[in-house]
Amino acid sequence: MTDTPARLLKLLSLLQTPREWPGSELAERLGVSSRTIRRDVERLRELGYPVQASLGAVGGYRLAAGKAMPPLLLDDEEAVAIAVGLRTAAGSAVSGIEEASVRALAKLAQVLPTRLRHRVTALNAATVPLPGGGPAIDPELLAVLAGAVAGPQRLRFGYRAADGAESRRQVEPHRLVATGHRWYLVAFDNDRDDWRIFRVDRITAAEPTGVRCAPRELPAPDAAAYVAAKLRVRAQTYRAVVVLRLSAAEAARRLGGAPVEVEELDERSCRLHSGADTLEWLAFRLLTLGCDFEVEEPAELIDHLRELGGRITRATEGVPEGG
Repeated sequence: MTDTPARLLKLLSLLQTPREWPGSELAERLGVSSRTIRRDVERLRELGYPVQASLGAVGGYRLAAGKAMPPLLLDDEEAVAIAVGLRTAAGSAVSGIEEASVRALAKLAQVLPTRLRHRVTALNAATVPLPGGGPAIDPELLAVLAGAVAGPQRLRFGYRAADGAESRRQVEPHRLVATGHRWYLVAFDNDRDDWRIFRVDRITAAEPTGVRCAPRELPAPDAAAYVAAKLRVRAQTYRAVVVLRLSAAEAARRLGGAPVEVEELDERSCRLHSGADTLEWLAFRLLTLGCDFEVEEPAELIDHLRELGGRITRATEGVPEGG
């Protein structure tokens, strides 16, 4: 690659991948000598890109964090994904991120090629966000937790349990899991010598300890499965079993990240195992799925739906259709 500007852009694109690149591999990718790579790295540094170099057999180049964020190079799929993600974040449950997401989306939309702008517009027009009712999360807290997960290093924080009890925890963070309108931290609790999940909106004064921790094996296929299993087994006032007139795949899609179990019956129906603290929430969840269903249990939910149906009927009596 003899065109220096084009080569620099290609080199920058490679370095923006989160890994360390040996000089020999970069030289091979770009079809130049290792000496040319060293010169190009110096050019990028002069332009403000903080390219770090390490020596040794496993050494190489990587793009580090600097005092200011330099321009990023995105391919088509990455640009569309970020644009759609920013639109979603503009209506998210993360406190204070909405305005920043809108500003970033406006900047990205201004420079998107026409072909990509059409794709983003089509996706935006085809999707409607459901207003959420979950607690707002401080984005700075999420950043602290994510940094400790990436370290990985031990973390200290205050925690308020469901019954209001306050405690101080020291944990080895594993993953952050978003489930609909709530965020959970999956971590190994050092004081209790066991794995735990923590609702992020109940975490306060989180601070990394600086102590590195070795990876532990999670007793589940992944963090999302672990959180879902824990939420299912936690004590709930009502457990419901309902047959939905939907395919299992479509039911899972409409339920989103809800901690429920969907059992396939045939290609047009499935059995939903769910739970909640109130009958009102169970009824709301079922009615918003937009399909026919039959409640198998509990009897209290059947009675509540009958009462709800009666109220709806009385509310519409005497009202002409279309009126």
